[in-house]
Amino acid sequence: MANAAENSITVLPAHVELNTPFARQMLVVQKKLGNELGTQVREEVIWSSSNEEVVRVEGGLLIPVANGTASITARWNTASATTSVAVTGLDTPHQRSFRNDVLPIFAKRDCNSGGCHGALAGKGGFRLSLRGYDPESDYFNIVKQDQGRRIELAAPERSLLLTKPSTAIPHKGGLKLPSESEDFQIVADWIARGAAPPESSDAVVERIEVYPAASLQMVGSQQDFVVRAFYSDGSSCDVTRWTKWSSTNDAVSQVSEEGQATIMGPGEGAIVAWFASKLAIARTTVPYTHEATTEEFAQADQRKPRNFIDEQIDAQLKRLNLVASPNCTDAEFLRRAYLDTIGRIPTPEETRQFLADTSADKRDKLIERLLASSEFVDYWTYKWSDVLMLNGTLLRPAPIKAYYQWIHGHVEKNTPWDVMVREIVTATGESTQNGATNFFALNQTPEEMTENASQSFMGLSIGCAKCHNHPLEKWTNDQYYAMANIFSRVKAKGWGGESRNGDGARTLYVVTSGELVQPRTGKPQPPTPLDGEAISFDNPEDRRVKFAQWLTSPENPYFAKAITNRVWANFFGVGLVEEVDDLRVSNPPSNHALFDAATKHVVDNKFDLKTLMRAILQSNAYQRTSKSVAGNEAEKRFYSRYYPRRLMAEVLHDAVVQVTDVPTKFDTVAFPGNDKQKTDFYPEGTKAIQLYDSAVENYFLDAFGRNPRNIVCECERSAEPTMVQVLHISNGNTINEKLESPTSRVETLLQLRHNGLSDEAIVDEIYLNCFSRYPTAEKREELIKFLTPVGAADERSTLEDIFWGLMSTREFLFNH
Repeated sequence: MANAAENSITVLPAHVELNTPFARQMLVVQKKLGNELGTQVREEVIWSSSNEEVVRVEGGLLIPVANGTASITARWNTASATTSVAVTGLDTPHQRSFRNDVLPIFAKRDCNSGGCHGALAGKGGFRLSLRGYDPESDYFNIVKQDQGRRIELAAPERSLLLTKPSTAIPHKGGLKLPSESEDFQIVADWIARGAAPPESSDAVVERIEVYPAASLQMVGSQQDFVVRAFYSDGSSCDVTRWTKWSSTNDAVSQVSEEGQATIMGPGEGAIVAWFASKLAIARTTVPYTHEATTEEFAQADQRKPRNFIDEQIDAQLKRLNLVASPNCTDAEFLRRAYLDTIGRIPTPEETRQFLADTSADKRDKLIERLLASSEFVDYWTYKWSDVLMLNGTLLRPAPIKAYYQWIHGHVEKNTPWDVMVREIVTATGESTQNGATNFFALNQTPEEMTENASQSFMGLSIGCAKCHNHPLEKWTNDQYYAMANIFSRVKAKGWGGESRNGDGARTLYVVTSGELVQPRTGKPQPPTPLDGEAISFDNPEDRRVKFAQWLTSPENPYFAKAITNRVWANFFGVGLVEEVDDLRVSNPPSNHALFDAATKHVVDNKFDLKTLMRAILQSNAYQRTSKSVAGNEAEKRFYSRYYPRRLMAEVLHDAVVQVTDVPTKFDTVAFPGNDKQKTDFYPEGTKAIQLYDSAVENYFLDAFGRNPRNIVCECERSAEPTMVQVLHISNGNTINEKLESPTSRVETLLQLRHNGLSDEAIVDEIYLNCFSRYPTAEKREELIKFLTPVGAADERSTLEDIFWGLMSTREFLFNH
């Protein structure tokens, strides 16, 4: 890395504008590594200005002198690089801005944070909007409230606004604004010049940029970041000093309050810069230092890329110096593909046929059979039921059945995802006739409709913006209520009051008038999709139609990315963005290029999700073994191997049923307004992934973390191991009672043994049922010895013990 960078550096930003007498700009020098940027050059840099009468440079800091242009040159060893500078506005008086100069200081120093004066009730009788999202109310509270006691225009340094945070008088918050600091002087200057209020004509921040935006780093190195804000009037300035910083992965890089990152370990992370409710991301890539041996490289996955997935993953693995694990066995692929695609383990006969097949394309043929199977429909209907919150405690039995059947019908027809979502968002009619209307029965206020539509279909949690600008995102309080006003005219009748004991029928309709008032302003916001165009107040048409068009448009990045990430996480166990439904700008994907390529694939194929599933299943990345090789043991985000994970509760339950051949009777459901009642919804033989809702009582499903569907969040489902699970596997009734049943597979094998089936065949059959593979010769011999001395009295319990022993192992409980 060092050799490649010896004679190649660059200076960032590449162009700078300084447009006030006190404008400053810090520059950073980066090594260049081909088309990428490397580590920062922090020492022995010689700076020079082509015209010091226009701009001076002191240790990389630009200071304007007079209007004009100049070039700044950085020299390091034999390398050099330049940046251009334009200085304007030095002959024009500049007034400090409350919105753009004062509020950022309070935000940087946490004065308006949630733990201080930005709390809902304020602190010490003084309240500010969280992180300055409401400049008008902040100005009133600072300048006008309590007869203006916080401001002294004639003696700014005696203002409470300054004497408190500088501790000239006691301040419970401690020292926040030292009197010798530049920020103190900025606030004092604003007061001295009349404490001008925010104006509607003020320039506002449209975006921020962070430099370097991406870089290859080394463990132990340090990196300074700089941020420029770009305003609506075309100006820009360095706002690094007032930027709030955070790291998305402290194991890779940590960042100080001043924007200096320290590289902690290998991997890929990001530094998040926040200023004036705008965010920018700086990606840091840190290659692993492991040097694989020739033998390890020979064992690694050296196959040519199968599709765009492999191209992007392989490129990232190369950048990260990671060795890919080799191809998995046919038995591993068979079980894995069944579990990830249709939610069950293969039968012994399916396993025998696949393992005996010698054709080169047998994996591809298996993929097509799985994608076309009826069990695919059941499994993915259940997955989408999680997203859409089908919950019998929130809906009556008839509507929830209609909702489930609506989803099932569309999955069966392979309806494109965008078409499904448009039908949901614009649904009208009676809830037992048009199941899609139940989305609005589950979400009955404009605010709930907004939040759950955003979470379900865009992976965006915007609930924080209901009270204030989102502290982690760009969404504002006004945007929240503009979005919510789209749903203000959605109404319903039925299933309320006395009718709660009826069949749950509820008719959804849309009226032609009515607005949702923004509480902060007392006025409605123009109905507007997030980042979309406003809908006229006087337009009588159903606003949801325009919203649905915007939502499902290929140009809407959130919609396509959200469903891409959900599908990806199902097959790999780890989303390109984690958590799966948390698509914040401040939560970037582990492989940005791959995420873009996968999203483009979905859009190009008109939201036919099977095309993405097929590409994933066919990829080398998906077909790698879960066993690590030297160098990739610790990585969990870059797909150098398949990541083992515990089966989700419903799939694990159905695997237990399939192995034991003893079905579970699901016959209890809870719903509003009634005690739990017996129903005939679920005939014997119904699988857990065929249940209509999450309210069916089952201890096993609860213990293993099924999604209760109370809110739209993947966090509702848990894969965390617990002592309750261990005890239930060991002593609970699910496995043990099914093995002991007189109709179980144990009894079937016992009778076959009595009829002459060999112990070798018995052991093989148990392994094929539990693990979808044959036992090794050593394990077969061991179990045969275990069976051989068995007498008639304990023959059955021995077979039960063998089954129990295998079903309590990680190989059975995990997808691998």
